[in-house]
Amino acid sequence: MLYNKEIGEIKYMEKYDVNFKKKYGQNFLKDKNIVKRIVEVSQVSNDALVIEVGPGGAIMTKELANVAKNVLAYEIDKELSQELEKRLVGLNNVDILFEDFLEADLCSDVEKYKYNKLFFVSNVPYYITTPIILKLITSKLKFEKITMMVQKEVGERFSTIPGNKSYGSITVLLNYFFNIKKEFFVSRKQFIPEPNVDSLIISFIEKKDKLMLKDFSFFEKIVKDSFQFKRKNIKNNLKNYNLNIVLEVLNKYGYDLSVRAENLDVCVFVEMANALYMNID
Repeated sequence: MLYNKEIGEIKYMEKYDVNFKKKYGQNFLKDKNIVKRIVEVSQVSNDALVIEVGPGGAIMTKELANVAKNVLAYEIDKELSQELEKRLVGLNNVDILFEDFLEADLCSDVEKYKYNKLFFVSNVPYYITTPIILKLITSKLKFEKITMMVQKEVGERFSTIPGNKSYGSITVLLNYFFNIKKEFFVSRKQFIPEPNVDSLIISFIEKKDKLMLKDFSFFEKIVKDSFQFKRKNIKNNLKNYNLNIVLEVLNKYGYDLSVRAENLDVCVFVEMANALYMNID
């Protein structure tokens, strides 16, 4: 029950006195119960360092600070400095870096802390969701768990299975690295200002048994080329590669060159990339 008639106030709802900037994708959560639930599914421990991108009004930053050893947050909007300072008063385990996360030297920043486990928990700006995830991957930092709020359609694309129309190159690349889980749905009505899309809380846990790759960059190229033209089959999309090798791999899994990339599991792409890499002139 959010509304208490006796005292005439909305409980658990955060209010913000800031100028929201569309260019930064600023949509702040207002329901503290949702924030508590996000932190709960993130499984952050008291010996952990948590990285957050876009703390905004600090509603989640404060909740994370209550359970983690340290919170390192990146905020691109320097005009929020006064608001964040006010909201985070007394929390000595929170550091805010006013810079673009995508330009930050993440490994160097993290080295300044002593921790046993590393987590990423964030309501990320939706327009840079994929670049943020790719930065976390390329940093080669070992995250215990990554928990993100993303646009609903994007979350569905990340976590879908072969054969689904939303299955794409980013699905394959992320599922090579992670076990991905849709945690729960968040309505657009839970934000200020209200966006045009609904959201999903989605989590990523690094796979312990990742398939062996000869070369990740080559694998990434094969995957992207396979999906280059969505409605074309593998024969057309990979025509610049050795199709005899491609066919040999596909036959092993019961496919031929007429199959579309959206029907192939991650393991098929891994085997194709490894086989083709071994035969590069």
